[in-house]
Amino acid sequence: MTEKRNIPHRGLEKVVAADTMLTYVDGQNGKLYHRGFDMDTLAGHICYEEMVYLLWFGKLPTKTELENFRSELVAQMRIPMQVIEMIKLAPPKANPMVVLRTAVSAMGMFDPDGGKNSEAANLRKAKRLVAQVATVVAFYHRISQNKPIISAGAKMSFAENFLYIFTGKQPTKLEKTVFDTTLVLHADHGLAASTFAARATVSTLAGMHSSIAAALASLKGPLHGGANTRVMEMLEDIGNLANVKSYIEGMLSDKKRIMGFGHRVYKTEDPRSHHLRKYAEKLSKNEANKKLFDISHHIEKIVLEKKGINPNVDFYSATVQRALGIPKEFYTCIFASARVAGWVAHVMEQFKDNRLIRPTSNYIGGFERKFVSIEKRS
Repeated sequence: MTEKRNIPHRGLEKVVAADTMLTYVDGQNGKLYHRGFDMDTLAGHICYEEMVYLLWFGKLPTKTELENFRSELVAQMRIPMQVIEMIKLAPPKANPMVVLRTAVSAMGMFDPDGGKNSEAANLRKAKRLVAQVATVVAFYHRISQNKPIISAGAKMSFAENFLYIFTGKQPTKLEKTVFDTTLVLHADHGLAASTFAARATVSTLAGMHSSIAAALASLKGPLHGGANTRVMEMLEDIGNLANVKSYIEGMLSDKKRIMGFGHRVYKTEDPRSHHLRKYAEKLSKNEANKKLFDISHHIEKIVLEKKGINPNVDFYSATVQRALGIPKEFYTCIFASARVAGWVAHVMEQFKDNRLIRPTSNYIGGFERKFVSIEKRS
């Protein structure tokens, strides 16, 4: 057998796989840049449509450009009736991410630009996908609750529409602001696993819908987009503030991973986390929300004190989404609905200078094994 070698870039860590103008994650300094803008200068100051425009076109839109772009996205917040019927056939306990991934694949069959990979066709598909992913998530939630689906309103923003057709009620000004910023914070994050999956898939020229389906399959995992659901499960398991200390110290003693803490890239606090912490606190007006925020904040203090580890984007996003009326089963879908903007930005960037992504591996399987015919095998 070949001797197993130490792999310096296991999991492709520190391997540069692409040039990009989209996003830079500065893990050492806890900074996140989109097209040159520090996230701290964007979060709370721009809407999701502005973030999407920035990622795709490299600049922030003028007021007129924003109004036109918003109208285009909102107008696309509808999905083919055949896809709606397919969603209705999903089993009662189907994972919403599986339903979403399947719906995106199906929508590829109905897209008028299906099979076209020109820059113009991809931009049209990108607009449809950003709008349709959110719509699928909202519609499936309504269908799973045996409630009628709701159409988007032309005079509302993207985030406002999304929350409205998901929950069935008009969001308050604070809820709209929080949800808008939540989408902005999740829009792109460099070559995360799902984004790499999207770029690797489209490098074969498989097309945009195939690449987004691949990204969704990757995001579903609990070590990526599924982490915020696990955070809420932990908060529910703890139950009340009095249980936090023993619960967390017990997990630390057993060397169990506390979901929502630490990051593969950031060596300090995830810059998105403090924005979500702020909004989680602002939303903690009623007793239930305040209870969850207090538990979350106490967990943060204990983990930081005992391990020196900061929360990542998933930790407070769980508390924020619960306060917005979003069930934990849909947390990863909300993540996907925001990140699709970044995925399609990377897909379009990959198309501009494409080379098939084909890494190698360190083979440790041995050589020259003796073949034994089936009659003589024991």
